[in-house]
Amino acid sequence: MDTSHVFAALATVALCAFALPPAEAQSNAAVRSVTVPSVDPQAATVLQTGPRAEAIRANLKRLKLPPGFTIELYAVVPGAHHLAVSPADYGVFVGTRKKNVWVVTDPEGEAKPDQVRAFAPSLSFRMPSGVCLTADGFLVVVEQNRVRTFSTIELFDGASKVRVVEVVPEGQLIPTKDESPSGLRACRIGTDKKLYVALGSQVDKAPRAKLDSYDGHGVGAIVRLDPFLATGRDVYADGIANAGGIDFNPKDNTLWFTDDRTEPVTSDNAEGEINRITQAGQFFGYPWLQGKKRITKHELGGAPTPQNAVDPEVYTEPGAGNLGLTFYTGTRFPQKYRGGLFTVQRGSSNGDASVGARVLFTSLRPDGRAAKTEVFAEGWLDKKARRFRGRPVDVAQLFDGSLIVSDEQAGALYRISYDGP
Repeated sequence: MDTSHVFAALATVALCAFALPPAEAQSNAAVRSVTVPSVDPQAATVLQTGPRAEAIRANLKRLKLPPGFTIELYAVVPGAHHLAVSPADYGVFVGTRKKNVWVVTDPEGEAKPDQVRAFAPSLSFRMPSGVCLTADGFLVVVEQNRVRTFSTIELFDGASKVRVVEVVPEGQLIPTKDESPSGLRACRIGTDKKLYVALGSQVDKAPRAKLDSYDGHGVGAIVRLDPFLATGRDVYADGIANAGGIDFNPKDNTLWFTDDRTEPVTSDNAEGEINRITQAGQFFGYPWLQGKKRITKHELGGAPTPQNAVDPEVYTEPGAGNLGLTFYTGTRFPQKYRGGLFTVQRGSSNGDASVGARVLFTSLRPDGRAAKTEVFAEGWLDKKARRFRGRPVDVAQLFDGSLIVSDEQAGALYRISYDGP
């Protein structure tokens, strides 16, 4: 079905958010849209053939998946991190922890991308790892300390420019002094049309004074705000160490997130977590509770442990590096996977190549709680050589019901499809 006209109409309506009355625009200096080149036609596209692509394909032969599933190279994308799939089926936006946001275009909507280019290359990005799309196709890019929203219909219509508004100016997402070395960000748009952003913490054992600062800015929490105006910002849930992936369950609108304590993660066997937020204001234990480990009052400067921390839905192995996640809403996979949750483990970044680098699947019970978690795809970790041959980061669903997985180390996107009975 051709959705381009519907997509264009929705985008035109939503563009009104960029045109504020003068008084409101003056009261919120962040809301100023400008037009920038969408891609650089003079720049070379990322090469999709040759030795690098063949080496990635050869490495995929090491992977193990359930019977009937296959995995293939979808696109070569340097530093591929979080993913956002266009609702109009035209392509995939890919964040990085470097300075690029990539767009993988698929103009025919056949899960066969034709090119990979830097998106909005005239702009300076700083660790733009978080990318997510509104229902009407606006792209939100969450950097280490800035948020910008782009109109994308022009790009897919073949125009050379797109419009952008700086929602949260540089240095105002979190206090500059509290910037994380990794700068990891994950984001989603809720059914309330608000932007939800995970702001990871920076230390395992924060001094008491630091906790107050974190509480005030939503560090170590998931915050929400308007994706065009930055208004209504509040802390949706806190007590979160480092949520590397968030996603809404479309069946009950609960927000799920992965969580890992900050590095080093394997030194004291603190488990990773998969959590579920059922209402605003919930507290998930960090830094007092990290996995099943309890941090003492003494280590936290005498700060008392808050009560009523929400328990994780799933505990995962220490050091596995939980990151991206997505709910499977397609019909191409067998029934057991429909409505379930896929999560990605990057593997520890402290040099201990012993666990992680895989995709997990969690089935859900009728009440929406987690039922069983199992390994779905593995083999990026070469246990014999004790090295990672890939570091998967995020997972997303394509319009045809297949999955794509990003790999930061290999610089690639993979497509997982089902060909069984």
